[in-house]
Amino acid sequence: MDTIDDLAAEQERLESLLESLTAEQWCSPSAAAGWSIADVLLHLAQTEEAVAMSVANATRPDLWERGDRALDDSVADAVSAERAPGEAVFVRWKAARQQALAALRAADPDQRVPWAASPLKPRVLATTRLAEHWAHGLDITDPLGLPFPDTARLRHIAWLGHRTLPYAFEVAGVPSYDVHCELTGPDGDIWIFGPPDADSVVRGPAGDFCRVGARRLTPEQTSLVAEGPHAAEALRVLRNYAV
Repeated sequence: MDTIDDLAAEQERLESLLESLTAEQWCSPSAAAGWSIADVLLHLAQTEEAVAMSVANATRPDLWERGDRALDDSVADAVSAERAPGEAVFVRWKAARQQALAALRAADPDQRVPWAASPLKPRVLATTRLAEHWAHGLDITDPLGLPFPDTARLRHIAWLGHRTLPYAFEVAGVPSYDVHCELTGPDGDIWIFGPPDADSVVRGPAGDFCRVGARRLTPEQTSLVAEGPHAAEALRVLRNYAV
């Protein structure tokens, strides 16, 4: 599965769901606290614009420098500063996502580009964008009652969550441990991540794993099974995002 193609497919699904929203729906609350549906899409538009900017300035490690300001605060300020009617935000996001896709496809696949927490290779950056569009897709579609079933594209997001576990342990201030994951995809496939001889094992639905990593569910709200000395801790710190 090509990550950039799957990112495009995830965005196309979201676009098809949003194109018929009414002005009232755009203004309605999303599942992201304090943000309307339009605000969530504005955030996605702004960050897609940042993708194109980062690829164009791949040799600028200072591009995301924000001093002591937390990334979440900077993101919230950016949305607050540029709020607009949903229809206008939708047009902006559609243009931004196409520009970002073109930039990612044209980028040197081995050249890391600056991003929020650390420089990333283009296809890893595409994976983070897929994870963010999926998670915010939940924030949009759940309150509106729109269909948003899990797809095989979750494999990229599950990989990201597992791949960044060492970072997640570090952010939480605890030692890093090997974790083996056996996750069931929406089509019944078993996705394997991590060393098979790890003492700690997580098993269960990939959709649950990804939702825990996106902080849309707690481990206790899922059917995930944690076995071994550090599996439960891994689920506690799991994240599909940078901060």
